[in-house]
Amino acid sequence: MDTPVRVGIIGLGARGSRLMSELLKINEMEIAALCDLFQDRINRAVTMCKERRNQTPKTYCKDDTTYLEMLDKEQLDAVIIASYWEYHTPMAVEAMKRGIYPGIEVPCSLTVEECWALVETSEKTGVPCMMLENWSFRRDNLAILNMIRKGFFGEIIHSHCAHSHDCIDHWFFDSQTGTDRWPAKYLVNYNRDQYPTHSVGPVLSWMDINCGDVFTEIYSTATASKGINAYFKRKFGENHPNANRKFKQGDIVTSTLKTANGKTLIINYDMQLPRPYSNRWLIQGTLGVYDEERGGIYLAEKSPNYHQWEEWKPYEEKYLHKWWQPDGIEAGGHGGVDYIQLREFIKAVRAKGPVPLNVYDSAVMSAIVDLSGQSIKKNRPVAFPDFTKGKWKTRKPYFGI
Repeated sequence: MDTPVRVGIIGLGARGSRLMSELLKINEMEIAALCDLFQDRINRAVTMCKERRNQTPKTYCKDDTTYLEMLDKEQLDAVIIASYWEYHTPMAVEAMKRGIYPGIEVPCSLTVEECWALVETSEKTGVPCMMLENWSFRRDNLAILNMIRKGFFGEIIHSHCAHSHDCIDHWFFDSQTGTDRWPAKYLVNYNRDQYPTHSVGPVLSWMDINCGDVFTEIYSTATASKGINAYFKRKFGENHPNANRKFKQGDIVTSTLKTANGKTLIINYDMQLPRPYSNRWLIQGTLGVYDEERGGIYLAEKSPNYHQWEEWKPYEEKYLHKWWQPDGIEAGGHGGVDYIQLREFIKAVRAKGPVPLNVYDSAVMSAIVDLSGQSIKKNRPVAFPDFTKGKWKTRKPYFGI
């Protein structure tokens, strides 16, 4: 491609605006079009494009189908989808039908059927599809991936991960009034792992899921829902409407996944109780273990003291992934991972090649939302779909190679 990569953005709320800010750091790319339901968001985004890059994108702001007009008119190479969750899959499908690479915010789908729609549309059109799971691009997670591939942990046996992030007072509800924000409806209507991709994203490549192994079943359980009501009584008093409202969502969801090759993975959803942030990543193999929350690593016959943890940071620096080599750009959102994932996504679009995180892995991560809810409701394990349709047996690891 001799011309700049033409990018459109759908959804310019907090997340879409942050992604646009990172995109504007990338050379040989232009923000060609913007779409949102609210004109004030459009205006702010246009001002940022003018000030940062002297670009004036076309704008679309009518209703929830106006994005189709943008996709039809603007001859885009890629589109960033940062809309409300329920629009992610239909928008991405429409983009692929028009030959446009979709970069979809998390989760890319809310149902197994939507996951299949993404996979089958990508396969039919030949257009790559990528969910923007930024935690897969973290420097610590990529350094661990390098070490796993060098054999430091032997054969991988087990992993644990979590999204432990108290979001009640800012993401699900307004911090000042306690009124519902847009994700609150999911806590009212569903009991499941609402947000699994940040936790499980890095683990897929650590465990070679879809590239030599595959998840075969998931069994999820949920605690009672106590934390949301307790928060409102503590913060706003017994008379607040949410203090005694019934929420379906349990406070902690624990999912156990099995693989065809006998590995196990445990995932925790933990977004409603007071606690500091943590992902609690752990990966364990026949030669060692890494524990992110502890900040420690232990390698058999390599660590200096028998059964004693070593500090992780020196290993992180020694096995730093090439994506984290300095390129002169100041680190931005989430410590730089947003910029890195978007930079690699735009490189793929420019080369008309495969994306860094493919549609099969995107579908696996997002399918956990629906499957965990099914398992909780049935109180038993449920089968995990093979989105590769058997290709996992011969596909080779690709992420971050």
